[in-house]
Amino acid sequence: DLPDRRLHRSLETLVDDLSSRLGDTIPAACQDWDATKAAYRFFSNARVSEAAILSGHLRATAARVAATPGTVLVLQDTTEFSFQREAAAAVGFTTKVPAGDAGRSRMHTVCGVLMHSSLVCTTGGVPLGLSAVKFWTRKKFKGTNALKKHVNPTRIPIEEKESYRWIQSLRESTALLGDARRLVHVGDRESDIYELFDAARQTGSRFLVRTCVDRLAGDRSTTTMEKEAAAAPLLGTRRLQRSDGKGDPYEAELEIRVTRVKVHPPEGKKARYAPLELTVLHATERGAPEGREPVQWKLLTDLEVRTLEEAVEKLGWYALRWKIEMFHKVLKSGCKAEDLRLRTAERLTNAIAVFCILAWRVLWMTMASRDEPDAPASQVCTTAEVEI
Repeated sequence: DLPDRRLHRSLETLVDDLSSRLGDTIPAACQDWDATKAAYRFFSNARVSEAAILSGHLRATAARVAATPGTVLVLQDTTEFSFQREAAAAVGFTTKVPAGDAGRSRMHTVCGVLMHSSLVCTTGGVPLGLSAVKFWTRKKFKGTNALKKHVNPTRIPIEEKESYRWIQSLRESTALLGDARRLVHVGDRESDIYELFDAARQTGSRFLVRTCVDRLAGDRSTTTMEKEAAAAPLLGTRRLQRSDGKGDPYEAELEIRVTRVKVHPPEGKKARYAPLELTVLHATERGAPEGREPVQWKLLTDLEVRTLEEAVEKLGWYALRWKIEMFHKVLKSGCKAEDLRLRTAERLTNAIAVFCILAWRVLWMTMASRDEPDAPASQVCTTAEVEI
């Protein structure tokens, strides 16, 4: 959706150059000074935005989803891109981290850009593309802990919080992809937000998240999700292959318990949100050895789970959430997005938007070959590439 044919041609050239030399600097990828200047002009053009750059990719994602039968997973997550800049204010800030030497610690404000994205994936693990992307920076960083000294965070409307990005991404993805009943939005513990559960209900889509909050449950709010799950009968066990912190493999036996309960909103939000009938799924390791934390997954979903096979299926779906972490790894390690030398947040987000298209394709080629190792190479490569 770029407003000029010349900008379209510039984007095509950029994608071609950067994909041919993935991980190189912009001058090295463009090969000559004229092409390099054209790239810099494109990224700094006021008529270019990350939304315009990604618009064609988002439509292609919707087309791929429409051609894919069955359930698709929409994996949400946030990542940070950190940069070293003398004029950090032109980029913005992400967070504060402790930094110091000789035993003296101090807080350091990190210069960078944040990105929240939704990656659509089949239940077989093949990424179909991005369905929503949001970039932002903090001109003046204010930590959550400092905010808690003045106001109860649960009393602040979700629309005024950064966590509203989870709800926005859910709504944008559902509007783009259509057929909401096929969509299952998957998120880690940061997505354990009651407003997100209600947004899924309103859009007609589903969700599967890892919980960090033990919410009130039951018809009269007299118990909690943790207590209900602990009292649920053992549905069965499953063995899981894992690796410890040193990379050594081990096998864990998980006890799986599932219960369907009425979950209540936080006290300060009861006037706005109604209770929801949700499924609590706990998978806890049996007999974990000393010196290692037991494997424990606490999931919450609005999907029905009646059998052990259905519970194992949902655990497998949540395990696929790691695909979006791999997408971020391709952006940072493969495309080397954090090595960009562009000076402003607007230019950086335009460049990262181009990298998003390249990173998705690399991840898609990798996962597609694992999912269908006998598929013809012509699905991915041109005739000339196959012959070479």
